[in-house]
Amino acid sequence: MNTAYTWLTQEAFDRLTKELNERSGPMRSEITKKIELAREEGDLKENGGYHAAREEQGKNEARVRQLKQILENAKIGTPPTDTGTIAIGHVVTVVFSDGDEEKFWLVSREEVSHSTMDVYSPDSPLGQAVLGKKAGDSSSFELPNGKEISIKIKSVDIYSA
Repeated sequence: MNTAYTWLTQEAFDRLTKELNERSGPMRSEITKKIELAREEGDLKENGGYHAAREEQGKNEARVRQLKQILENAKIGTPPTDTGTIAIGHVVTVVFSDGDEEKFWLVSREEVSHSTMDVYSPDSPLGQAVLGKKAGDSSSFELPNGKEISIKIKSVDIYSA
């Protein structure tokens, strides 16, 4: 189940918008100047500064594309206030079949810097296993090694910073 959008809090949306503006404006100009200065040094084959600046430019442009995609497909909102069915924005506590317990916020990874707890994407295997379920339900998902793991949903809570 692909959500087709990235759920973001207003704070995360504002932070990502600021980063996009910085990367596509001042940072882009600064990198371009570094490339021009390194180019003036001569032989580009052996010019480490030139190659480093070009690599930095590539990484910056990739992040600019990523940020544009995230922001264009963002759904801005507040975490849900109803804990009946697990939805994007809920805090979920699960118990794994081995008895381990984990509490996490079900949101986009872009919220990681905004959170004090683990964050799982709704598109992750664990996210998919809990989305639409209720406290008390059991579910399972496949690990990267191909093994299946069972979970029981212990609780569904409202996120509070």
